[in-house]
This record gives sequence, C-alpha cells and structure tokens, in this order.
Amino acid sequence: MVASSQKAEDGSLQHVVNETTKEMIARSCATIITHPFHVITLRCMVQFIGREAKYSGVFDSIVTIYREEGILGFFAGLIPRLLGDVLSLWICNMLAHFINTYAIDDSTSHTGEIKNCSQAVTGFFASMLTYPFVLVSNLMAVNNCGLAGGLPPYAAVYPNWLHCWSHLSREGNMSRGNSLFFRKLPAGKTYAVEQKRFF
Repeated sequence: MVASSQKAEDGSLQHVVNETTKEMIARSCATIITHPFHVITLRCMVQFIGREAKYSGVFDSIVTIYREEGILGFFAGLIPRLLGDVLSLWICNMLAHFINTYAIDDSTSHTGEIKNCSQAVTGFFASMLTYPFVLVSNLMAVNNCGLAGGLPPYAAVYPNWLHCWSHLSREGNMSRGNSLFFRKLPAGKTYAVEQKRFF
C-alpha cells in the first residue's frame, strides 16, 4: 500500500514539476559557470575560417577576452543558451510525463524500457524545437569578436541576440546547421562563391 502510494506520488504532475524545477536551477547554474569556456571553445573553432591565431589556449583566451571585452565578453550569447536549455528541459520532462502517464500501459512487462525510450525521444524532439536558441547563442558568442568568422562577409554584426534572432528568422535561417548530412539553402537565395555569402 505504501509502495503504491509512493509510486503514484513519484508519477504525479506536481512531483515532475518539482523535480524539473530543481533540475532547471542546477542546469542553469552549470550553464552560467561553464559558459565562458563555451565562448572560448567556439572562438577557437571560428578562427579557422580566417586562419587566425588570436585564441591559442585557455589562459591566453581568458586574457584576450577580458582585455578586449571585459567580463561581459565571457557571457556573450548566455541569455539564448539559458532560455534554450530551460525550454528544452521543460518540454522534454512534461512530454515524457504525459506520454508515460497517459499513453503507456503500466501492466505491460517492458514498461521501464518503454519509459526510457520515451524520455530519449522527447529529449530529441525538445532539442529540435529549441535549436534556434543554440544557433543564436553560438552566433552571439563569436559576434564582432575581432575574428573574420564573426564579421562580414561571413557573419552579420548584431547589437544583441534579439536582433540576431530577428535577422535569422527573416532570412529563413533558424534551422541552419541542425542537419548532420544536409545543408539548407534559404528560400529564394543564391550563394556567391567569390563573396562567400547568400544573396
């Protein structure tokens, strides 16, 4: 009797909300702490576009970012990344809860495996839905940082992440880079090889 009431409590919507809230706080703290290293990693990768060597290691990169942009440089692109993480977490956990509660019969012998599978599928679905936040965050992390890959003609310069979102949305580029195998050409655009940009 006690075990069944504990199981029902663990599967309740209130329990899922409480656990997701705790996980959201933990993930947000982890994202804030690790974001400076994410910025450094992205900039180290982007400098290959212009064959630059501005960011050559962790400590050199820390000094360079602090000298050129101050403390805020380490948190470029943080807001869309946080929003994307939080939305992805809530979508994943709530969808998994509703699927596990209303679509899966607890009397079947493979309930545990099915619930694990539903968690994985909802995680994939949530990451697809929140991909635009990842894209905007990554673009803002290298935006106007002095690297060729963060400046025209390779990338537009944005005053903030909302302008970046608006521009990508207008251009039909909110899902660019999300496919492992194919590159999308924005609708109505052609690519000029010499100028390395879309028209």
